[in-house]
Amino acid sequence: MGRFTDSWRSHLLVTLSGNSEGRPKWVGQIATGDDAGFFGSGSAAWAVHGGMATMVAGIRALLMQTLHPGAMAGVHDWSRYHDDPLGRLSGTIQWLITVTFADTVVAERESGRVAHFHDRVRGTYLDARGEKRPYAAGDPELLSWVHVVFTDAFLQSHLLWGDAIPGGADQYVNEWATAGELIGVQNAPHSAAELAAQLEGFRSAGTLKSDARVAEAVRFIRYPPLSRGMLPFYRIMFAGAVASIPREYRDMLGLKRSRLPVVWGTRLILGVVRALLGPSSTSEDAARARLARIARTQQLGHPGGA
Repeated sequence: MGRFTDSWRSHLLVTLSGNSEGRPKWVGQIATGDDAGFFGSGSAAWAVHGGMATMVAGIRALLMQTLHPGAMAGVHDWSRYHDDPLGRLSGTIQWLITVTFADTVVAERESGRVAHFHDRVRGTYLDARGEKRPYAAGDPELLSWVHVVFTDAFLQSHLLWGDAIPGGADQYVNEWATAGELIGVQNAPHSAAELAAQLEGFRSAGTLKSDARVAEAVRFIRYPPLSRGMLPFYRIMFAGAVASIPREYRDMLGLKRSRLPVVWGTRLILGVVRALLGPSSTSEDAARARLARIARTQQLGHPGGA
């Protein structure tokens, strides 16, 4: 059992971080800097993004993202997810975790990296009415869609499987609006009600659609190239993510909620993962080390140093 547990933990760390020790090179940046970052210890963003429900949130966010034909075109035309699915995942994780836990300078630099990558992502797509439209990853509509579905996915997943959020759902949405603004999102929602209204706005406007590209992406997310030891656990979390999505979006994705107790099963898996990985991530540990260094420096009466 011990050998199986060690192997599963190693596979899990590689999947989540790209590194068997769970500490990719970019985590070192989080320990540098001279301020608490945009959120800081005790924030809603730290609570949500430091929780294990992020594993399910990522699945839900990727599924929901496919429903906007412009966003789907960008993934289809520019993403390497078929050839390097974990590389794409780790890139998204890098931005999310860095902005959450790093100091403001590093968070802004990482957001600039993402924005620079977006500069070259452009093309055309057929919208839900069958009309050809140009797209660019930096378009306000696409940035807003991705921000809204990611914020909604992480919030709803944490409400289902996480602990209490400091300040509640409104506080998390308000804080994470800052992250959206760092990469150019306009009119980011600042409350849970605004978030729900913006998400519904995309649907009621007839912007979203389901087609062969969506079906292909959903199949890939449902059956990713993971190790055999991880697949049974992933399938339960996938079913949990699907169960958390409102029916109107599940129908568009061609997915049905399982009749099995997958929400409970997902909670059980996340508890096992937490036991395997420990109470905090290497990113959060690096951030706390930075805060401790800053506090010691301030006590000594000297200006902070990197």
